[in-house]
Amino acid sequence: MVSNRNKGQSFIAIIKFAVLILIVAGVPLYIYLFHRDLISQFSSFDDVVVYLRQYRQFSVPIYLGAEVLQIMIFILPGQVFQFAAGYLFGFLPGLIYTFIGALIGTTITFYMARLLGSDAVQLMIGDEKSKHYSVLLSSKKAYLITFLIYLIPGLPKDAVCYAAGVSGIRFLPFLVISVAGRMPAMAGSIIFGAMYMKKDYTGMGAVALIVIIICVISLIKRKQIISYIDHLYEKYSD
Repeated sequence: MVSNRNKGQSFIAIIKFAVLILIVAGVPLYIYLFHRDLISQFSSFDDVVVYLRQYRQFSVPIYLGAEVLQIMIFILPGQVFQFAAGYLFGFLPGLIYTFIGALIGTTITFYMARLLGSDAVQLMIGDEKSKHYSVLLSSKKAYLITFLIYLIPGLPKDAVCYAAGVSGIRFLPFLVISVAGRMPAMAGSIIFGAMYMKKDYTGMGAVALIVIIICVISLIKRKQIISYIDHLYEKYSD
């Protein structure tokens, strides 16, 4: 006979699998079937501004929700929304709203991964990538690695938060460091939108130049950075 304990574990496994399917397939499928134009509608700056202005009374909650969703299921273009936030709300309010959205999205994703467990996370992001990040995020260099991944353009970020939830990294340091790593890119997008609203084209040019320089340097050094991270992976996976 199957023990009550085994039945309970089986039931929990089924619930976790159902939640996983809901996250991975349910939300995107719902959007595809009932809001097919949502992604294309939010693909450009002008479309986002028009949409948020249309619901001006609820523009802040809508923006917060978009920030949370783009962290959790990666279906919305974060930079387009952040650019629009700078344009509509101004730099400081836009940065505060984006910061809050990043905190909420990262927290939900981290604890969702912890609730679902490593098997579910492996299904979501792949077995190899899950193990890769789990080792890195459980190492002595976990906080440095986390900051680099979120800071440097071009490095894969989408899976890190889920992998962190099933790794040995502590939540609060991960939250602080990952959001801090996101801040330069978020602030750049928001200030760009705020300058566009004020028609400060000189300032926009300066910001664009700085961003291009950072992106070029990151692109040039990308292999070295990834090699360094891979070196840490090999070192701490022994």
